[in-house]
Amino acid sequence: MKRLWFVFKSLLTFIAVMAVISLFWTVAYFITEAIYTRFAWQPQQLVRQIITSVSGFFLFGVSMSILSPFLRKRERVLWKNLMDAIHRIAKGDFQINLRADWGKGNHPFTELVEGLNDMAANLRAMEEMRQEFISNVSHEIGSPLTSIRGFARALKNEHLPYEQRMHYLDIIEAECVRLSKLSDNLLRLAMLDSDRYPFQPISYRLDSQLQSLILHCEPQWMEKEIEITVMLEKVVITADEDLLSQVWLNLLHNAIKFTPKGGAITIQLQQQDNYAIVIVADNGPGIAEEDQPRIFERFYKADKSRNRAVGGSGLGLAIVDKIVKIHQGKISVCSRLGEGTEFHVQLPIQCRD
Repeated sequence: MKRLWFVFKSLLTFIAVMAVISLFWTVAYFITEAIYTRFAWQPQQLVRQIITSVSGFFLFGVSMSILSPFLRKRERVLWKNLMDAIHRIAKGDFQINLRADWGKGNHPFTELVEGLNDMAANLRAMEEMRQEFISNVSHEIGSPLTSIRGFARALKNEHLPYEQRMHYLDIIEAECVRLSKLSDNLLRLAMLDSDRYPFQPISYRLDSQLQSLILHCEPQWMEKEIEITVMLEKVVITADEDLLSQVWLNLLHNAIKFTPKGGAITIQLQQQDNYAIVIVADNGPGIAEEDQPRIFERFYKADKSRNRAVGGSGLGLAIVDKIVKIHQGKISVCSRLGEGTEFHVQLPIQCRD
């Protein structure tokens, strides 16, 4: 179809050029004939053709010289705007929106302008994400540092009771652990984003891995008297075992964290065609429908007050989402406020390296 359109467009261009040339040659013919009549000169046929041809070329050249500044004025304005836009982008100003009104269809200039607008829009979005990321990191680092500084200053009081001193030291230690986890998560995300993280798929029993990690989290769910229901089919998967362990631990820790005391958590594993399906469900407070599309964003917290109470930086689900995508899988959430939350992870049985 594109080739047919190219041939048709070339044919129309050829016809248009021939029509313009014919017009100038016709004008040249009548001018030369008028001159022959005026001076009563009757040259030979060959001389007539040569004079007419030269006159046609001359008229065509003169006309193009006169019209050229007007035809190219729009081009000069366009190039000036393009260069100004490029200079602004080079200086970090991505608020660019040039008018792509050079003709219709796929004109090269129109495509160039639209491409520059798209590039500026993408750079603007990346800059906004960068600024939001820096703001979030600054906030997440600043909060524990403020606590550490405040309690360290309080510990300078020599008359502080021993119990209160130990309490302050526990808070300082907890905030240091929080900073350490934040640093580890940021480093892990940076490595995953750069594709330098070693991806080493092996064949192993996914049900055995899940069972082992559930037992690993036993002290946490036993402390909250949570009832754990486990339904695991035997599934052999080819994937990076270490990376996927981070996915399951994050989902399990989140389920335990937000499930109330005496609540229930269900972990299911089944194979459907060539995919392994893992479901981690809890009967916690749930997630609002408007928050669900954003919970995999970095630093996003659906309930900021609740997250402050239970800790966390909003990076866990972002890491989960990234690892699942590395394995060509999908993760989704199903939740209602007051009715709990279900995370569904779908992974291909044979993950490609």
